[in-house]
Amino acid sequence: MEGEIHNFIVVWTIVLISLCYSHTIVKFFPNGKSRFVAIIPIVCLFFILPLYLTSINLGGTTSFFIAWLANFKILLFAFGKGPLSSIPPLPLSTFIPLACLPIKYQKYSTSDNVETTKKTTNSTLNLVTKITLLATLISVYNYKDNLHPKLLLFCYCLHIYFFLEILLTMVSTMVRVASRVELEPPFDEPYKTSSLQDFWGKRWNFMVTNILRPTVYNPVRSLMLDRISRKWAPLPAVLATFFVSGIMHELIFYYISREKPSWEVTCFFIIHGVALSIEIMVKKLLNDKFLVSRFVSGPLALGFIILTSFWLFFPPLLRGKPDVKGCNESIAFLEFVRYGKLVSPDNITCPFM
Repeated sequence: MEGEIHNFIVVWTIVLISLCYSHTIVKFFPNGKSRFVAIIPIVCLFFILPLYLTSINLGGTTSFFIAWLANFKILLFAFGKGPLSSIPPLPLSTFIPLACLPIKYQKYSTSDNVETTKKTTNSTLNLVTKITLLATLISVYNYKDNLHPKLLLFCYCLHIYFFLEILLTMVSTMVRVASRVELEPPFDEPYKTSSLQDFWGKRWNFMVTNILRPTVYNPVRSLMLDRISRKWAPLPAVLATFFVSGIMHELIFYYISREKPSWEVTCFFIIHGVALSIEIMVKKLLNDKFLVSRFVSGPLALGFIILTSFWLFFPPLLRGKPDVKGCNESIAFLEFVRYGKLVSPDNITCPFM
């Protein structure tokens, strides 16, 4: 654990230095190929750095923040696009967190006070509810040996959703208090989805959606406009976006487990890309006139997502037992906070696993 913390500090020190470099080169290289060439070494470095971390909590989070979010954002920045590009240039204090964290820059005005207060109240109530549900869910793990494997996988689905909601809401609150930078909401009540298009485009994981749209979807769609009609140009863009998402998920899973990719996760996203493309195509052919009621299409979409997750998404994720590893790491951290003594996660047995 002590070595992991040391590596974590070193990795993020290198990340900060690299982002300072990326911020500075705007003065010497214009948008385009020259800036792209100057930034490529940083992109390669950000793919390598997560390999020096082996923990679920520190390594998994770091790999997502720098290998995916930061790399995609600075690649957009190389061509004068994305959230890092601004006239005048962003100050370094804003550039760094915006580059590697799932945040958006937002200035508040006095007219926003009422709306902000309302959102804060709703966010607090939502946070308390999610914490209660997660605590209940964790207590269920005491009986995991008596649960059907499919029911246990469903519990993991809920666990991931609740955990991300709680974590990002808490961080959002701290960031909002400290500065005028606000975290992007991770979800928008995905259980209320009406279709696959609604789920993937408007409700699930805004962090990923908002970075894939300008880096993959928009460029591919623009490229296709010169080759096929505007009506059908979104279809190959959707397929390309889901393919890239699958590859990046495979990479993040590799950082977490260090196991050779099985490509099941990529297949999961390709299947959903094809299904979503078919849904979009049918809607366009029918001119949105004969849509199935959302009370029918919503459960069907959620059922399809859950079943394909059980089949292709969770098996490669759970092979390395990240639930046990993550639990042991959390207990080791709590032991450190409580007693000031570092304990190896390998010497700890999680009581819920």
